[in-house]
Amino acid sequence: MRVAITGSSGLIGSALRARLARQGHDAVPIVRRDAARGEIAWDPDHGTLDPADLAGVDAVVNLAGAGIAGRRWTDSYKHQILDSRTRATSLISRAIATAENGPRVLLSGSGIDYYGDQGDSIVDESSAAGTGFLAEVCSAWEAATAAAAAAGARVAHLRTSMVLAAQGGALRKMLPLYKLGLGGRTGNGKQWVSWISIDDEVGAIEHLLNSDVSGPVNLASPNPVKNAEFARTLGRVLKRPAIVPLPPFAPKLVLGRELVDTLLLEGKRAMPGVLERDGYAFTHLTLETALRAVLDR
Repeated sequence: MRVAITGSSGLIGSALRARLARQGHDAVPIVRRDAARGEIAWDPDHGTLDPADLAGVDAVVNLAGAGIAGRRWTDSYKHQILDSRTRATSLISRAIATAENGPRVLLSGSGIDYYGDQGDSIVDESSAAGTGFLAEVCSAWEAATAAAAAAGARVAHLRTSMVLAAQGGALRKMLPLYKLGLGGRTGNGKQWVSWISIDDEVGAIEHLLNSDVSGPVNLASPNPVKNAEFARTLGRVLKRPAIVPLPPFAPKLVLGRELVDTLLLEGKRAMPGVLERDGYAFTHLTLETALRAVLDR
């Protein structure tokens, strides 16, 4: 299978390229710079992507978008978060719709933030959209695939939870404090944390490439945990105490109230109903086995 990937140099994109190559697939990066051999060039900011470059491509995995957690959410950066996703997705979707002998599958990024803050409630793919900035981003992001779907492509929305990987993402940011014995719950620790190992993230994407699933798909372990349990488990794996609570006011001083409330204090208890019904077998079913696997590398 020939699979083109946007966001191919990011945490998930890099791991996906490696997995697809191991499985004998041809992974084709879609890049913003001049394309080298075996790559496809695009410029989402200026709306340029030649549909002819997608000829012979079987599927596209769309992971492009500005980072969410690294900067304060000013009005201008919130616009960039939204625009980088919707503009890129609309462009790739239109190219798929008009390409001759082009992709018939689009797996496009989204997130479990689609559901907003759900407290203790369990959400699956049938649950309604929530409220808040990231819920609005995810809804618009998914809607931007409309052209590909209207042209008959199979479109699935990858509602990804927190991806556990030592080399990037939220876990990498946590590790320095935890290794110093300064880790612990955030806030009251009662908020639910949905997670997935990097192995299962890319494993599920590969599974979906070979499936007939369309629509939303929660990429999350079937065993979410509460924030306090996440902290205790990470401390146990690292053989460090994890008893120092992180008061919300500290990160709020740096990153702002809205970002911290959304990413650290809201709960999302998402279940992977579609993946399980479609027969995907998770490699890491418990948080401890997932953390040990990603941190032992």
